[in-house]
Amino acid sequence: MSMKGPLDIISGTYEKLQDNVSKYQKVVGRPLTASEKILTGHIHDSNIVREIQAGSDYVFLDPDRVALQDVTGQMTLLQFMQSGLTRVVVPTTVHCDHLIQARTGSESDTKLAIYENNEVYNFLESASKKYGIGFWKPGSGIIHQVVLENYAFPGGLMIGTDSHTPNAGGLGMIAIGVGGLDAAEVMAGMSWELLYPRRIGVYLTGKLNGWTSPKDIILYVASKLTVYGATNTIVEYFGPGSRTISCTGKATITNMGAEIGATCSIFSYDEKMETYLRATKRQDIADLADKYKELFALDREIEEEISNNRKNAQRYFDQLIEIDLSHLEPYIVGPHTPDLARPISKMASDVKSNNYLDAISVALIGSCTNSSYEDMSRASDIAEQAKSKGVKVKVPLQVTPGSEMIRGTIERDGQMKSLVDIGANVLANACGPCIGQWNRPELKKGEPNTIVTSYNRNFPGRNDGRRETMNFIGSPEMVIALALGGKLSFNPLVDELTASDGTRFILRPPKAAPEVPSNGFVYNQDVYIPPSEGNKDQQVQIDPNSSRLQKLEPFPKWDGKDFERIPILVKIKGKCTTDHISPAGPWLIYRGHLDKISDNLLLGAVNAFHQDQIGKGKNILNNEIELLSHIARQYISKKIRWIIIGDTNYGEGSSREHAAMTPRYLGCCAVIAKSYARIHETNLKKQGILALTFVEPADHEKILEDDKLSILGLKDLQEGSYLKCIIHHSNAIDEEILLKHSYNSLQVEWFKAGSALNLMRTK
Repeated sequence: MSMKGPLDIISGTYEKLQDNVSKYQKVVGRPLTASEKILTGHIHDSNIVREIQAGSDYVFLDPDRVALQDVTGQMTLLQFMQSGLTRVVVPTTVHCDHLIQARTGSESDTKLAIYENNEVYNFLESASKKYGIGFWKPGSGIIHQVVLENYAFPGGLMIGTDSHTPNAGGLGMIAIGVGGLDAAEVMAGMSWELLYPRRIGVYLTGKLNGWTSPKDIILYVASKLTVYGATNTIVEYFGPGSRTISCTGKATITNMGAEIGATCSIFSYDEKMETYLRATKRQDIADLADKYKELFALDREIEEEISNNRKNAQRYFDQLIEIDLSHLEPYIVGPHTPDLARPISKMASDVKSNNYLDAISVALIGSCTNSSYEDMSRASDIAEQAKSKGVKVKVPLQVTPGSEMIRGTIERDGQMKSLVDIGANVLANACGPCIGQWNRPELKKGEPNTIVTSYNRNFPGRNDGRRETMNFIGSPEMVIALALGGKLSFNPLVDELTASDGTRFILRPPKAAPEVPSNGFVYNQDVYIPPSEGNKDQQVQIDPNSSRLQKLEPFPKWDGKDFERIPILVKIKGKCTTDHISPAGPWLIYRGHLDKISDNLLLGAVNAFHQDQIGKGKNILNNEIELLSHIARQYISKKIRWIIIGDTNYGEGSSREHAAMTPRYLGCCAVIAKSYARIHETNLKKQGILALTFVEPADHEKILEDDKLSILGLKDLQEGSYLKCIIHHSNAIDEEILLKHSYNSLQVEWFKAGSALNLMRTK
């Protein structure tokens, strides 16, 4: 099996980069950052005559690759099938990683998942064979780890139907999470539209030491930028400290950029990336990248200027964050949001002052963020220290290897045994508890509990479907240490453990770990089916009576009329992620069946008018308080459209387009929010829902439960225009407010056509 990306495609990418970057450098007359080079190098129309304005200009890009996971990929393929093409135009892979539920252990969980999801896997495999897509089988690994090991390359541009696609930024690639329709269009050969991102620079000096790891860098950055501070921004890491971090350590950092709303994050190409390419049998790509390395690295003059005077950063970045790695402490974030951070030295006082549940119920390491060879080696070093003292973990410890390659390698080299010897249980090479695929029969309903993980996301209900579970995130080695201490307040830097002989000891910081295995990685030949040349006779397997898969029917086009006196289904209070709008967990099985999954609409949302009844609202047809999905179905059955009122950063979190498709399917015509997360706003637009914001954020407070809204001037909807909104109060008093939008001329056509997919069909 060949694990390599096609060298000729990469060579063509580099030639285009060279041409475009040279042209753009002459246009702007200044040094360029790595992200500027890679983005401009992938612009479809290379005739750039002026500097592209970040935050306002849209650009059309030609990605090199598309990556789909098995949950979001179902809808992507169903949409791609509408294109009428017989083969994907851009190299594409499908990765079966999201549907394996963590129950007891790796082998049994994978076997059960194959049995339970056989229909979906057959659909994905048959579609892959028909359309020339690479297919990674269940158990092969988590999409982002597998992409890093096989497909990511410096200077490339990739889109993926998962918010943590930016993981590949650790290998110098612009990799961006998108909705499924974005991916389907690129697979069909269309250019991809992106609001040209602003740039945040993170200048790194010094070198990590002791307990501090790459995970602590992004946890610290999250504390500074918050969950939306990097929206529509690329975070670019540079400086002498950046070149001391391993390739997989860089990937940990870029992966979690999704938690601060970043379009993506990236490091400049360096020797650490070259080492990783050669270790993963991509010597030819490393040789080629070395020849073109200036094309995907920040110009040296920029680093020199900023090194001499930090104020010079404003020439290249909208914001600069500086971190001295030598003095960075290990961090813990949570609960319920990844930007609530503190150094481990402050955790015990936070537990006390916030009445957090100190006892840890389960500790979990791995995930797409932290399951590299280096991660597992540092974690096993802590395990070996405990083992030598006769100590085991005080709480259940679950380990998720990121890929079959990592699992096989750490089994051969002993890290797995070290973890098992102190009480760890090994789960499947899959997302599992990180995304809600976790069966926890030991917990009573509503039982509060604390977990510690090395994952990336910790919203209420995210990991086990239980809003009472509080997830605190740290590095794998810190999670192992906390599992040995058994308490959230345990600080392994200073607190003692008791050995089996009664003596007291303090854990030593983990030794410096190898970035790649000295004996090479272990490859399993039976986890991948390479793309065929396309097979017109191959039938895509969809049972018409299936409860898991459903062929798509086009959404209706806009009727040309204003939205008059539309009722409000819900007014959101506070954080509303895509997990709140379209929860995962048990609902993952319906991701290929739009009607079935629509029953989860807004199940996790907090309604400002009924804050004690999650996922519920008032039905205007009977004045009863009911599930929002039930109300929406009643409304659509009577041809009543409805509106969602959102709060700040509405739709943060994952790339799941179901959070836009299910409202659209059940009759939502508009969402009005204070602000949006990038991917979700695009998904709403693509599915034909009018995505609007308040010109005056305070107008959000004017909207009451029984109000109806009229949105006027839709025939004149155009780039830069405002829309008039009349709030019709139940007391017969009307108020007028202004709404704004970020639609450009093409996106207006999506709205008029009823969806971007409808427009693609016509082309």
